[in-house]
Amino acid sequence: MKRRGVLMAGSAAALSALAAPGLLRARPQSEFPARPITLLVPWPAGGATDLSMRILAEQAGRRLGQTVITENRPGAGGTLAMPLLQQAAPDGHTIAQLPQTILRAPWTHKVLWDPLRDVTPIVQISGYTFGVVVPADSPLRRFEDVFAWAKAHPGELTVGTNGVGTTPHVVMDQLMQQRGLEWVHVPYKGTAEQMVAVASGQPMVGVNSTGFAPFVESGQLRLLATFADKRSRRWPQAPTLLELGYGIVAMSPYGIGGPRGLPADVLDKLHRAFHAAMLDPAHLAEIGKYDQELAYLGPKDYEQALREAFFREKDIVARLGLARSGG
Repeated sequence: MKRRGVLMAGSAAALSALAAPGLLRARPQSEFPARPITLLVPWPAGGATDLSMRILAEQAGRRLGQTVITENRPGAGGTLAMPLLQQAAPDGHTIAQLPQTILRAPWTHKVLWDPLRDVTPIVQISGYTFGVVVPADSPLRRFEDVFAWAKAHPGELTVGTNGVGTTPHVVMDQLMQQRGLEWVHVPYKGTAEQMVAVASGQPMVGVNSTGFAPFVESGQLRLLATFADKRSRRWPQAPTLLELGYGIVAMSPYGIGGPRGLPADVLDKLHRAFHAAMLDPAHLAEIGKYDQELAYLGPKDYEQALREAFFREKDIVARLGLARSGG
């Protein structure tokens, strides 16, 4: 009886050890994903990025054996997912789309998160084709007409973008500053809202990614120029800023990232699922609607690309006089 008591005590101790918090924490990693995954999308529902992210999430979810739920967090130039990602548990169940603006924002104003420190890069997916559009009946027929009108009407030209500090805002600010022109910046939370406003004549000009495609193809908007390195196969009539002599190419690569400290096995599962999902015909067809092409990078290369882009943004912001002052 005495020996049996010792064995029972030993068994209880073993069970207690198995229930130790450290051991229990390790268990979900091997079973990832243990529940639905939330993909934070820092843009409004219904826009080009939101629609392509939803398809990507659906395809990745099939490969992971769990639902990937997209959750919209629009505003602040596409940076509102970052505080949530920073606070999320590093278990892979909360991830986010990473737009270029998260690399620019820390240089323009104080934020409590860091795009390099607080993110585990998972996969780079694609980049945007940006363009300048006007209503179909606008008297502005060429991109140069925008500057001519602004010069003739100081401070009256209204230009809508997808937010303060976004690539369209920064590029237009640079071009206007170079020419000493005054203009009115009208920021919007997302592409769909902005394009409806531009099509109705307020503001006069819109600059955004190719979420403008349906409006151009339906004849509501006219495309004056793009920010790509070569003319679009879809809209060959529109010149690039580069060929117009402005020396600017901007595509704003984007991808998916998780919180800092994602375990290697979780990172690998997410990377493999989203890499396969981005190659799925449904996703390729969706981004093709917006003249986007794949720009794949794996975790290590994506991390290096983010680092390099972060410090390039510092130089751009400083050159434009947009750098924040103080701590």
